[in-house]
Amino acid sequence: MTGAPAMLRGRKHAPCQLGDVCMLGLGVSGRAVAEYLLAQAAGRVSSLTVFTGTAGAADAAAQALARAGARIVESEKVEGAFHLCIASPGIPESSAFYLSGQDASEELISEVELAWRESPADALWVGITGTNGKTTTTALLEHLLDAAGFAAKACGNIGDACIHAVGADVLAGACPPSGRRVYVAEVSSYQLASIRRFTPDVGVFLGVTPDHLAWHGSMEAYADAKWNMLHNLEDAGGVAVLDAVNDVSREQVRRLRRAPEKSGFSYIPVGAKAGISADMRQACGAQNAAFLDGAGHLHVAFHEGEYVLAPSDALQVKGPHNVVNALAASAAALALGADGVDVADALSAFKPLEHRIEPAGTVDGIGFYNDSKATNVDATLVALAAFPGRPLVALLGGRDKMGPLDALVAACQEHAEAVVVFGEAAERFEAAFAAADDGRLHVVRARTFDEAFQAAVGLVRPGSVVLLSPACASFDEFSCFEERGQHFKDKVAALAAAPGEGRC
Repeated sequence: MTGAPAMLRGRKHAPCQLGDVCMLGLGVSGRAVAEYLLAQAAGRVSSLTVFTGTAGAADAAAQALARAGARIVESEKVEGAFHLCIASPGIPESSAFYLSGQDASEELISEVELAWRESPADALWVGITGTNGKTTTTALLEHLLDAAGFAAKACGNIGDACIHAVGADVLAGACPPSGRRVYVAEVSSYQLASIRRFTPDVGVFLGVTPDHLAWHGSMEAYADAKWNMLHNLEDAGGVAVLDAVNDVSREQVRRLRRAPEKSGFSYIPVGAKAGISADMRQACGAQNAAFLDGAGHLHVAFHEGEYVLAPSDALQVKGPHNVVNALAASAAALALGADGVDVADALSAFKPLEHRIEPAGTVDGIGFYNDSKATNVDATLVALAAFPGRPLVALLGGRDKMGPLDALVAACQEHAEAVVVFGEAAERFEAAFAAADDGRLHVVRARTFDEAFQAAVGLVRPGSVVLLSPACASFDEFSCFEERGQHFKDKVAALAAAPGEGRC
């Protein structure tokens, strides 16, 4: 293609003709992209070639796409010439597969970029990223916006691929009449690494801590992928909500304060270096702020508005990290024009998501909480702090991610009475606790998850909490964190059916 391509009317940035397109990988988002291109965009695509990698050409999804007109190639080397390449999020930027797609194409983008371009021009977008808390914040924001009369649709990593959500609206021919469409997209660093124009109306940037470093190559590259979305917001106008309690995100607030003011761009810091109760307007002279005020209420100051929302103890999602998530979601909703009263009323009605410090039942006065989604140390740290004043037994283990354990050990010593370590990680975790033994924390080692659960039950007393927050992947015993969390809930249910058995 030469020159500026003609664009479809009524879309964000959708060329009338997409030309020859290739797709790298055939995971969930890859299939969604291919199905969209073969259906809603069929008349605009000259050809679609799917490079599945080293396996997958014979699976049912690939065969279905082949019958629909796609060319399926089982290879990690892209050969040919293409106008557009869409890379699946599991393919690292530095890989030969990704680079060959880049070399063979005029442009390489991610699925979320394609979805934004293809979406209705009058639809609103929120992009939510960060290391932990994305899914809860995404679901909470969808809940708040629905309560405020918007037609919100959560998409991305939380469930349906963004292009699937957009495709449904494109097929319907218009945004829903019941309220203005808002795509609330949970977006990972994998997806943001390959955006070009994607500019949500509001970008939410939760805390950034080390994760996915093997994919990105360094902590700097991991963070930079997230800042791609922030830079687009700055250039095009919009609102950024930034977790200023987190050191890495707070540095972006500092950068924005030092930079010349950009027309139409605003940012809302959540908390400050001193914590979630700090008002960044007072701390650093910011124009906007979200924080926990002296009366314990969530408080958002944006433009000329002061919004005093629900008290933090009314939130059903527990822990200081969820106060940050709730403030970030509230700030995003208010930035989109939601009514403050609607937001305040809806906050306390939101229930915890499955596997994220989810109440799993109470048996004989003992509370069981399922935080199986905590597959890294940083996620477990916030869960450990969610039960102040209550005796706590933590279940830690699974497939070890081999990160440093000093912070985990210190947090367990501060918040827990006992820990039970299990699975493939048990030996290294036990050694880490032994090396820092303070004589107060009881450490038990178990071989399997079931043995660990039974050991934890034997350690607790009425009023205690048993917390599954493993700080590890699940793949030594389970297929996914969801299966692990469900197994934990099944164990609690079985215990409730025979109360008093198996405990001291």
